[in-house]
Amino acid sequence: MKFLKGTKVYSIFSGSCPVCQSESMYKECNPYKLSSTLKMKERCSVCDTKYKIEPSFFYGAMYVSYPVGIAFATAAFILGYFVFQFDLITTYGIIVVVMVMSLPIILRVSRNIWINIFMSFSKH
Repeated sequence: MKFLKGTKVYSIFSGSCPVCQSESMYKECNPYKLSSTLKMKERCSVCDTKYKIEPSFFYGAMYVSYPVGIAFATAAFILGYFVFQFDLITTYGIIVVVMVMSLPIILRVSRNIWINIFMSFSKH
């Protein structure tokens, strides 16, 4: 993914600082450590960007998480129903499992998209 460095896509999918893209915004890189899935650093140690622009800044990420979740559910439906040709009940079960298993990723990607709406990459 290094070839995308300098783009918002890189920052969104890597969870790196939206300004310098040199380090992760999260204290724990593994989103499946549920106790620290959303724990973020206050500032970037490289460019000193403050991640929480204002109190409750990331509440806006809830609005982003809905379409991201819909994308995951749609992909699970298409794979389950059309590709593997499971019946609707089985496909529904697959969608539920995919949504539960991908929740930490959806939460982080939504936050990454939200912060990248307000900040842009800057070469130092």
